[in-house]
Amino acid sequence: MTFAVTEARRDGGVAGLRLAGELDLSTVPQLNDAIDRLIAEGCRHLLLDLAELTFCDSAGIGAFLRGDNRLAADGGWLRVTGAGGRVARVLQVTGLVDVLAYAPERVDPAASAGP
Repeated sequence: MTFAVTEARRDGGVAGLRLAGELDLSTVPQLNDAIDRLIAEGCRHLLLDLAELTFCDSAGIGAFLRGDNRLAADGGWLRVTGAGGRVARVLQVTGLVDVLAYAPERVDPAASAGP
């Protein structure tokens, strides 16, 4: 199976990327390039949609952490959503589901704060 990363949306200061297929050592450069491009364009908040991702190995996990670390260095974050099957299991086993799981109330507390 092939891998594809496409820009899904940009709104409210959050960029989104949709990942599809298999994320592994041979395809992770595509994800890193997309994340690097968004950061260079000023993105500080990135949501990765994993609903169509069928496989993720340690290289993919490393790319998620790399992106989160780069964004966090500038006060931002990377979060994941939509993981299922084996990909969800990998996130659970590695503990990343607790670190990178998308929860709007956790990642953007200012959004719910009043004036």
